[in-house]
Amino acid sequence: MSDWLETAGFETRAVHGGGGADPRTGAVNTPVYLSSTFEQDAVGQHRGFEYARSSNPSRASLEAHLAVLEGACHGFAFASGLAAEDAVMRLLRPGDRLIMQTDSYGGTYRLATGIHRGAGLVVDVSDFSDLDATLKAGAQMLWVETPTNPLLQVVDIAAVAALAHRHDALVVVDNTFATPWIQRPLELGADIVVHSTTKYLGGHSDVVGGFAATNDPDTAERLAYLQNAAGAVPGPFDCFLVQRGVKTLPIRMERHCANALAVVELLSGHPAVDRVFHPSLPDHPGHAVAQRQMRAFGGIVSFTVHGGEDVAVALCARTRVFTLAESLGAVESLIEHPGRMTHASTTGTENEVPGDLIRLSVGLESASDLAADLAGALDAAAALNA
Repeated sequence: MSDWLETAGFETRAVHGGGGADPRTGAVNTPVYLSSTFEQDAVGQHRGFEYARSSNPSRASLEAHLAVLEGACHGFAFASGLAAEDAVMRLLRPGDRLIMQTDSYGGTYRLATGIHRGAGLVVDVSDFSDLDATLKAGAQMLWVETPTNPLLQVVDIAAVAALAHRHDALVVVDNTFATPWIQRPLELGADIVVHSTTKYLGGHSDVVGGFAATNDPDTAERLAYLQNAAGAVPGPFDCFLVQRGVKTLPIRMERHCANALAVVELLSGHPAVDRVFHPSLPDHPGHAVAQRQMRAFGGIVSFTVHGGEDVAVALCARTRVFTLAESLGAVESLIEHPGRMTHASTTGTENEVPGDLIRLSVGLESASDLAADLAGALDAAAALNA
């Protein structure tokens, strides 16, 4: 990283964190290096790249860029968010204990319980209400989402990290919802931070990717080995798309967060809504922690409706500006029913989500259009209960 970039603001790092202009051609964007192999000057003597699974200039630029934003010394790009999480979980050995919090993302829960538990990992789920007692039973890794998906619970990263480290447990924080623009878990004591770059970092619903970062050299060495050995790496064009999205992350996040506040205001006053989940609300259990560790409250809003699951499902099909689709964090607003969509794998488990829950990814459209769209759908839902 350039000396001047070390003291630059986040917005400047978002634009320039990938390393600047190409030194050979002067191209201001990192080229898309569509090469699977690289010429060597002599046997075993290469110029930093030998085979694209091991490394590629497009991927190396993205990894450096995202590491700069997270304040990390080491960063690793993967083919998906779950591929990044899989590599992190592979740091553990059979018999080790992984503790996940309740309301973890359904895909993460499925990966831990459906894949790694079968390979010998002990996976427990805790609501973190008495984390000290939970950790006293022994643990090698604590898996944290904050805010959580989809109920937007907030975890005090610094407090949890301090407690976990007293029990010699690594702390992993999924920072997908917040992004490094809102919070930087490594600076708060986390050991590893992970992302689905499919979401806010890419930001345009046109790429799938993942990322993991750390400041610990030993952990970094093991992640590098896993990245290369398992081979779940992104292609160079995927890296280009994520890096292009990252350059506008700060300004997009400002709008996501502002629009989310307008949506929260509408939902909080509508008779069809039972409960709203968003850290901006003063009665949210994590509001004070969010004020302390987050720059803003995020662009995801969840809520429950009166009338149960059938009403929630019907409401999801009535919006026009909000598109009914899975995923989140892109320029367009999305609406989904977690119980039947992204979190279906948690049905019947301790992480099952309420059937009357709806999750919104608030995009960059006009706030008035978003409010009007939701108001119409909610009015129709209220009529179903009349």
